[in-house]
Amino acid sequence: MPLFPAKKEVFTWIKDGKKTIDVRKGNPAKGEVAVIQCGNNYLRLPIVKKETGTLAEVIRADNFKLVIPSAATLDAALGYLRGLYGSDGGIFTAYYLENKQK
Repeated sequence: MPLFPAKKEVFTWIKDGKKTIDVRKGNPAKGEVAVIQCGNNYLRLPIVKKETGTLAEVIRADNFKLVIPSAATLDAALGYLRGLYGSDGGIFTAYYLENKQK
């Protein structure tokens, strides 16, 4: 069961069902349930699919709004994540989450 720390903004997007794809740097974590943590708050959501590749391979024009709901463009979504990770080099994993709490 992977544990993913999240900023308050990201936690709220996930809780509200606006963000259903969580992208993390690195190879896929083992487990079929993601635990999203913000402070003392937790969400436990089933992982329905995982995609691995470069940042540009896992975030595309057809899914960037599900990764960064506030992004107006694909480039804005990629820029948001580059800001978090410092670069877009290396392997990233997109975790597709099922949110039944919507």
